[in-house]
Formats: sequence, C-alpha cells, structure tokens
Amino acid sequence: MKVTIRCFAVALALLAGCGGGGGGANMSVAALGVGATATVPTPALPPAQPNAGSPAQPAGGAPVAPMTVKVTEVATGLDTPWGLAFLPDGRMLITQRGGQLRLRNADGSPVNGGADQISGVPAVAAIGQGGLLDVAVDPAFAGNRRIYFSYSERDGSNPNLNGTAVARAELDANNRSLANLVVIYRQSPKVDSTAHFGSRLVFDRNGFLFVTLGDRLLDTQRGFAQDLTRGNGKVVRITTDGAPASGNPFAATAGAQPHIWSYGHRNPQGAALHPVTGELWTSEHGPQGGDEVNLTLAGRNYGWPVISYGQEYGTLTQVGEGTAKAGMEQPLTYWEKIDGSAWTPGTAKSSIAPSGMAFYTADKLPAWTGNLFVGALAGTALWRLTLDGNTVTSRERLLADRGERIRDVRQGPDGWLYLLTDSSNGKLLRLER
Repeated sequence: MKVTIRCFAVALALLAGCGGGGGGANMSVAALGVGATATVPTPALPPAQPNAGSPAQPAGGAPVAPMTVKVTEVATGLDTPWGLAFLPDGRMLITQRGGQLRLRNADGSPVNGGADQISGVPAVAAIGQGGLLDVAVDPAFAGNRRIYFSYSERDGSNPNLNGTAVARAELDANNRSLANLVVIYRQSPKVDSTAHFGSRLVFDRNGFLFVTLGDRLLDTQRGFAQDLTRGNGKVVRITTDGAPASGNPFAATAGAQPHIWSYGHRNPQGAALHPVTGELWTSEHGPQGGDEVNLTLAGRNYGWPVISYGQEYGTLTQVGEGTAKAGMEQPLTYWEKIDGSAWTPGTAKSSIAPSGMAFYTADKLPAWTGNLFVGALAGTALWRLTLDGNTVTSRERLLADRGERIRDVRQGPDGWLYLLTDSSNGKLLRLER
C-alpha cells in the first residue's frame, strides 16, 4: 500500500473506509516495532514529526515506564465485524456488516456450540460501506433487556435511496432472538449513495442516545452537512423512543431538525463519553488527510466542508476555504499523514481513517489509564492519545506491524482493551498486560 492513498469517490464507495487489510498473530506490542510518538501541537499547526523510539509523554511530562502488552486473538472468522458491546454478564454482542448479530461468551467463544447468530435483525442495505453497523446496550438492560443498533436502510418506495437508521429491540439471549423491534430514528432525507453512513451509538449520562451520521460522501451531498434541515453530517441526540432529547440546541430553530446536537461533520465513526466530564468525543474521517478527534458540544459547527485539514482525493487541492473560520470548531487533534508524521507542504496528504474509540479507565494496563484509544482503518493501527484535560499531549501508534484495519475499540468489563479488525476474516483481539 502506498503511503499516499489516492481514493476516488467510486472506489471509496465500495470500501468500508480507505485503505487495505492484513493478517497477524499473537504477540506482544513490544515485538511489533511500535512506540513512535508525536507531541501534538495546537490544532492550528501541523502535527510534529513522530520521534521514533521515544516513549509517549504523559500530561506531567515524565516518561511512562515501558509496559509489555500481549495481543490475544480471542476470536477469528468474523465476517466484517463492525460493532462490539458487552452485556452485564460479560457476554458480547458483535455486529457483522452483512446483517448478522452474533452472541459470544465472555471468553469470546460462540454460544450454542457455534450457532451464535441472533434472529430478528431487520434487512439491511449491505452495500459499499453500508450494512449492520453499531450496537449498544440500554443502561437499564437488566430490567428491560433492550439493545439498540444502527444500520443502513433502503427506502421503501425507491431502493436506490438509503440512509442510517436506528432500531430498538428486546434481546432474548437464551433463545438468541429479538422481539418487539421498532425503528426509532431515520436519517432524512435518504440519498442515492453507498457510503458515509456514520454511525456510532453512545448513551449519555441522562440516558439519551447519541447517533453519529455521515455526510453521504457525494459532492452533491456533502455541503448539506451545514444545513440544519437535513440529516447529512450530523450528530443527533434522541430518547430511547426516538424523540428529540430535551435540551437539544436547535429545538426552537425554525426549520431545523430538532434531533440535531452538532453539525458540520464528514463521517464520524468513533464516539465515546469522557469519563470525567461526561462530554461526547468523536472521531471522523477526513478526505485525503485531515482525520480528526473532536470534543463534540451542543450546537457547535465542526466546519465540514467549509474548513478541513484534508485535500480533495487524488489532488493537492485544499478542501474548502482553509483550515479555520470564525464560528467553526477546531479539532482536538488531527492527522495529515497515514503514519502520523508531519506533512510537507506541496505534497499529497494521506488518511488513517479513524473508526471506533474508547477512553481507558481501568487499572489492568496502568500506564494507559486515562488515555484515549482510536482505531485506524487505512492506517491499520491503534492510536494511543495521552491527555491533559481536553488537550492531546502526545500520540503513539500501536500494532501497525500487524497490518490490520481496526474497526472498533472497547474497554471490557474485565479491564482489558478489546479490538475488532475489519476484514472478511475479522478478529476480536484482547490487549492484556
């Protein structure tokens, strides 16, 4: 794979994110040639060149002691997995983009002797980047048995049109089935596109559900990320019945969709709540370069496609008007090269294609407690970000030598980190000390 990735719109629509896949085996992080770090400047400046071999610097500035981490392949043979969620008893739900929802034991083994597929999932538009996407467990699952999942849905009257939808259902884990399924939210309008659906699901501390929505990729559609009357390129916040959550910022704005929380997004495929503040952080795909992590606040405009740190595919042309504009938010950190190195003006940028993300709050990996982890698809790596409040103080690229697309990142109830790799022979990986 060339460092400069040239992705045309037609090709990108056929992929689950820019970049290739790969294989790997059980090994320690220390054996993978990882550890290159970059001190991240303020967003108005390009990232500094990574300093290969030096340890990441925590907020206090002292080097973190080396920590050996073992990568265990907990499960293999998953068909393009996309989302991972843990049930209260430690069992796992795993979505496959083709439309299958699978139930795994706490050790990753399939339930029911291997017949682990859950019935009752609605038909999905498994085209391009679309299909069955994220899954989330209701905070009150012990009492209501509800789960939620996002997926790409065809229009009932015109199958060429599609968009992101969110459904709610009651899970019968013993019989591996869903009951009382209802679609609670639909991105509107639906569009004739096969890409940029989003879509992560995150519950906030009030029990409302955040849903990230892509801009639908097409040149004719991406500008609608700035249009509050449309669902392109938004983060929405809804109740578990699908109604606009109370306190949404545009509820009283004439013509605006009242579900909208923030706008000006491109294709946010990672989302997590900050463990201290409870604020929403998201990661989103830039075009050719310009991938971002954002603090995603109510009513804020994140700029796409007016401002961006990326280039138009296959060119050296800056997207939009520049990298900053009054009234538009800056990312907390961004990437302009696939390996996190500094971009040289006058050359092509390249994308890591960030997907799932998670804050690590446990103590099983003590040197990583309080860090943010972001999976990379095109960048085939796991990025570790050290934080000082809302400031990203350093970045470290892990697992790059495995050559695997990291689709989702979750902290397990056992305190380890779990990753899903994106391929037709996808894996569930566990990072342990």
